[in-house]
Amino acid sequence: MPGGRLTQQERRQIELGVAEGLAYAEIARRLDRPTSTITREVMRNGGPVAYRADVAHRATERRARRRRRAVLRVSPVSEQGHGRDVDSVREYEEAFTTLLMQQGLPKMMARVLTCLLTTDAGSLTASELVERLQVSPASVSKAISFLESQGLIRRERAEGRRERYLVDDDVWYQSMIAAARAHAQLARTARQGVDILGPDTPAAVRLVKIAHFVDFVGENITRAAEQAREILHAEPEGNSSGAATPRSGRGEAAVSAADADEGS
Repeated sequence: MPGGRLTQQERRQIELGVAEGLAYAEIARRLDRPTSTITREVMRNGGPVAYRADVAHRATERRARRRRRAVLRVSPVSEQGHGRDVDSVREYEEAFTTLLMQQGLPKMMARVLTCLLTTDAGSLTASELVERLQVSPASVSKAISFLESQGLIRRERAEGRRERYLVDDDVWYQSMIAAARAHAQLARTARQGVDILGPDTPAAVRLVKIAHFVDFVGENITRAAEQAREILHAEPEGNSSGAATPRSGRGEAAVSAADADEGS
C-alpha cells in the first residue's frame, strides 16, 4: 500500500523496471508509490547496476532488526524527544542520506553528515556516531576524515581527550563559494580552447558560450551566497529594532580569495 513498507513482490517489480531501463518515476507510477521511495530503495541497495530484489529485501530486514535493538539501547530522550515518531525520523534520515548520495557523497559519509545535521545536541563524538549508526569505529573514522577534508564538518575539543564533531554554520556558504570557483575554472578552461581551436571555428563559438554561461552562473552564486550569509547569519550589534547588523570583512575576504584563485 502507498506509504507502507515495500514488499518483496514490489522489490521484484522494481528490479524488473530497473533492468528494463525505466525511469524511477515510471516505476513509482506503476507501483503507486512516491518516486522518492523508489529512488531511495535503489540507491541504498547497490544502485541501478547492482540492485537485486531478494538481496535488498534481506538487507532491509537486517536493518530493521538492528534498528529495533538500537532503539532499546539509545536513551528515549535522544530518540523520542519533542514528541517525535521514531520511524518517521528514521525515514527522514534515510531520505536525506539518499539525497546527499545523489549529490556525490559516498554512503557512509552521507550517513554521518545526516546524523550530525539532525542531532539536537549540535555535535557528536565518534563513539556516539558509532552507536547511532550501528557501524564500526573504522567506518566512522574514515567518514569523518573525508568530511573534514571537504570542509563539511569540523572538530572541537570536549571534556578530557574526547573530540566532538559538528557541521559548521558556514558550511553551506563555503560549499557555494567552492561551486563558484569551479565555475570560474571551467570558464577559464573553455576560453583557453578558443585560441587553440581557432576563434572563428564552430567549436570555439561553442566554448565561448559555455564560458559566458558559467561565468554568469558563478557570479550569481557568489553574490547570492554573500547576501544570504550577511542577512541570515549576521549578529545583532546593539540594534534596538532587533534587526541584524551584517558582519563586515568576511564576505570581502571570501570574494578576494575566489578572485585570487581565478587569477592564478
